[in-house]
Amino acid sequence: MSTQADVTTHRLGEPLTRRERVILSNLDEDVTLEEIASKLFVTRNTVKSQVRSVYKKLGVSTRADAVACARAFGLR
Repeated sequence: MSTQADVTTHRLGEPLTRRERVILSNLDEDVTLEEIASKLFVTRNTVKSQVRSVYKKLGVSTRADAVACARAFGLR
């Protein structure tokens, strides 16, 4: 019996970290990286780096594509 995490790992190749999942969930909202950083008590550069990592793991290059992938993979 496979879990959702197993399926996601198989599809993505490399699983998203818990923090990357948090970042991804915030990308679905109409907020800036600065606002996400403030909410998570980190710098904008930290969020930007984590967003790049999410994009790379999902194989996308835009926020809209990342959110669409998250929905398709059942991450959102």
